[in-house]
Order: sequence, then C-alpha cells, then structure tokens
Amino acid sequence: MQIQHLRYFVSAAEHRHFTRAAADLGVAQPTLSKQIHTLEEDLGAPLFHRERGGVALTPAGEILLPIARRILADADTARREVQELVGLRRGRVRLGATPSLAASLVPPVLRRFRAAHPGVELHVEQSGSQDLVRHLTGGELDLALIILPEQGTDPALLAEPILRESLVVVSAGEEEIRGPLRIADLLDRPLVMFRKGYDLRDATLEACRREGFEPRFVVEGGEMDTVLGFVEAELGVAVVPGMVLAGRPRLRATPLAPPGIGRTVALAHRRESPLSHAAAALRATLLAHVAEAEPLSGVSRDPSVFRENR
Repeated sequence: MQIQHLRYFVSAAEHRHFTRAAADLGVAQPTLSKQIHTLEEDLGAPLFHRERGGVALTPAGEILLPIARRILADADTARREVQELVGLRRGRVRLGATPSLAASLVPPVLRRFRAAHPGVELHVEQSGSQDLVRHLTGGELDLALIILPEQGTDPALLAEPILRESLVVVSAGEEEIRGPLRIADLLDRPLVMFRKGYDLRDATLEACRREGFEPRFVVEGGEMDTVLGFVEAELGVAVVPGMVLAGRPRLRATPLAPPGIGRTVALAHRRESPLSHAAAALRATLLAHVAEAEPLSGVSRDPSVFRENR
C-alpha cells in the first residue's frame, strides 16, 4: 500500500466518480483506475461498486475512508515538519471554530500569529462543534475551538478548556424585557432556533427540558448571523453568547437567572498526532491571547489551563 494509492482512493470516494477524481488529481482516468485496482488487490477486497454514472463505496471502502484520510493528514504533517526543519520557513495550519468564536476570538489571534509567522498559510473552517470534531478526527483540521459537551468529547481528541461563556437572551423591538429571566420564562416567548446539530440549539433545548417544557419555535434552521437577523426583524428571541452582539446596536441582551445556561470553550486536537511546529505555535498564540486579553462580555477564563500550559 502506497500513499499515492490512498490519495487516489480518497479522491474517488469524495467525487464518487473516477473521471472527475482523475481530473482533480491531474492524472489520466485509466491511471487512477489501475492504482485503485492495485490497492484493492493489496487489501483483498473491492472498495467500490461500479454503477452507471459513478461509483459507490463498498463496506470495505467505508471502513478504509476515515483511516485513509488520517494517514494522508499525518503524511502531510510529516512533510511540513521536515520542510520546516530544513529551513523552508513554510507551513500551514487548519483551524476550526464555532461561528461565535470565529467572529470574536479568532480574528485578533490570527492577526497576532500572522505578524509573528508571515510565511504560514492559515485556513479557517467555521462550523458547529459536532462537525468540527468529525473533521478533527478525520484529519481535516489541526486545531479547533469547540464547545465541550457535558458527556465529554471524543476520546481520540485532547480538548483543553480555555473559556467559560454565559448565554443571554437576545431580543429587539420596543418591548423591554426585564431580567434576569428564568429558563421557565422562555415557555411564553417565541424562539428563533438554530439548525439541528448546532451547540446552542442543544444547550437551549436541554435547559428547557430540565424545566419540564418544550420551547416554541417561531422559525428555525439558521446559522449565527441568520438567527441574529431574524431577532433584529423582531420574529422572536434567541439564546446566544453575549460576545456576538458587538456591532449590533438594535439587539439587547437579557441575562438568565442562575443557574442559567453556560458552556465551556476548549481548544482541541488529535491526541495521537503531534502538532506541527506551525500548529503548536498557533496554539501557544491563542492561549497567550486568552490569558492576556480583557475578558469578553459574558466570558470568564479557565485559570487551570494557564497553570498547566504557561
């Protein structure tokens, strides 16, 4: 089995089409087909069902795909590590972040990192924590700012808590909401709700269910900017981190009465894969920024992280 075989296999699996995968890789379609056939012979199992108009993974292919992605990610990391050691001064970091953190915490961190390491390429993915965890374990990200679930995160990841956020109820319009609000007060208010798989959706639903009710959605399915836009249009209220309200003067934040709804922000990476020099430098920059910066609204630091990492 060769790295090149795995690259061809992953590309064909993602495109679900040999010709399109070959074009993407810049090789002839017969070359790609031959390499994949060699891989199938080496493994002793077919990886694709050939179908009209494309291909589909066999059970063996489904098992191999996440493993192949991790192997390729590790190979890319090894290549970048060697390049840095021989003095090329290049690198790449793939950072994931939830939308609220991508808009508030990430920009000043990247500005600081870029000033110190101008030759390093930066790639940022914005998504919910569940998606980011999948992409971390699949080798598609080096680091990610995620929200820690109460049941703990994937054992394949090392997640370091860095911040604790308190969520608020955001509203617009002329009506003044007197706070702090109890979770039970959300029963009588129409909620603008995030799409399924979004951490804030899960946190809000769990808090309401602990109070014995299902909240009423006036509209659902959006990302952060969309949800805030719906609130600005006075369609309803939403539960969000206070930090996302900067630059939105039409929105008002009302705190939640204790115990409220809180969440822990963590910096995560794959446990068994050492960080590249560039990724380790970005991690250090982020931790230093969080330790030194003025806390954002509704955010407190987790001091244990800095005792361990500074």
